Amino acid sequence: MHLCRGNFRSRWLAAGGYEAVAERLFNECAVDGFLLEYDDPRAGGFEPLRFMPKDKFAVLGLVSTKTPVLEDTGAIGRRIDEAAKFVPLEQLALSPQCGFASTVGGNLLSAGDQQAKLRLVVETAKAVWK
Repeated sequence: MHLCRGNFRSRWLAAGGYEAVAERLFNECAVDGFLLEYDDPRAGGFEPLRFMPKDKFAVLGLVSTKTPVLEDTGAIGRRIDEAAKFVPLEQLALSPQCGFASTVGGNLLSAGDQQAKLRLVVETAKAVWK
């Protein structure tokens, strides 16, 4: 399940952490994984991950699809380490925070920008989950 906060023409529509909904969301929804947006501070901290059941996983959307600026691999790794304080690394994965074209208007990234973002996700994941 992806919890989208909006992704229209490189703009977001909603803000706020997952704390208020995490316990019920993670434990009562009949899905095995959650794709969570964590690309900027508006998503709050990783503390709500403490409610993640052992049989489910969280995909951390740490790479923004709203801007062509590439995130730093080391900074992403440190954020994953921070999330792993609340849920085991084996229950975590990495992805872009949302799709590159959530609407027909898409986002303000070129095809090359999108490819670079996906390469960043793969390279970072390989380094973290050796």
